[in-house]
Amino acid sequence: MTTQTRADLASATRIVVKVGSSSISGESSWRIPMIVQALSAAHRRGTEVILVSSGAIATGIPYLALEARPNDLATQQAAAAVGQNVLVFRYQEALRPFGIVAGQVLLTTGDLENPTSRSNARRAMDRLLALRILPIVNENDTVATQEIRFGDNDRLAALVAQLVHADALVLLSDVESLYTKPPTDPDAQPIDVVPADADLAGLEFGASVVNSVGTGGAATKVSAARMAAGTGIGVLVTSADLVGKALDGAHIGTWFEPAAQG
Repeated sequence: MTTQTRADLASATRIVVKVGSSSISGESSWRIPMIVQALSAAHRRGTEVILVSSGAIATGIPYLALEARPNDLATQQAAAAVGQNVLVFRYQEALRPFGIVAGQVLLTTGDLENPTSRSNARRAMDRLLALRILPIVNENDTVATQEIRFGDNDRLAALVAQLVHADALVLLSDVESLYTKPPTDPDAQPIDVVPADADLAGLEFGASVVNSVGTGGAATKVSAARMAAGTGIGVLVTSADLVGKALDGAHIGTWFEPAAQG
C-alpha cells in the first residue's frame, strides 16, 4: 500500500528509515535506543522496517585514536571496518529487549546497478523481512572507492526503497522539517508538503556538507526524496528526535507526495 499522506505511515506495510551519522554517533549515540524503540513499535504492529544507517566511519574514529574524520580513502575504509561492527552491535543490544534480531546488509553502487547482484540483494532483504529480521543497511565503505560511492546515504536509502518496493521512506535529519531557506535565515519558512510536480528551483536548500562525522545536508535529502517520490514512494523528512511520531503518522516534518504511477 503506497502511502499518500503522513497519516498512512501508521498503517504502511513496508517502510525504509534512514538516519545519519550526526544523529547516532559520538555524543549523539544515546539516540540509538530511542530510534530502536520507535522502529520496534512499528515492527510490533506488523510493519516491515528496513533501517539505512550511516555512522560506520564516525563510530570507528575513536577506536583508531583519530581526532577527526580522516580525509584519505584507506583510513576511511579502516575506520568503517571497525565502526560497522560496533554500530551493528549497538543496534542489536538496543533491539534485544524487544526480541528483534538485526541483519546487516552492506551495498555498493555496483550491487544495485548489476542486475544479478541487485536481484540477490532484493531476495535477501525480502527473506529477512519474511523472517521478521530488521535489516540494517549501509554503504560498504571498506570496498567502495571515491568514484563509485553513493556519496550520501540519503540517496542509498532512496535506492533501497525502490529496490524493495517500499510504501514509504523516512529521512531523519537534525531539524524538524525542510525550510525555504537555510534555517538560520530569519526569512526561512518550514515546508509542509511538496507536491509531486512542484518546482523547487526558487528554494535555497544549501549545498551538501561534510562535517566532523559525516556527509549530507538538506540538498541531498531533497534530491533523494524527489528520486523516491518520483517512483511513487511517499517521503517524510523530519528530525531523528521525532522518529516515533513520524512512524505513528503525526503531522510533522516535510512530506513529499508520491507521483502517480501509470
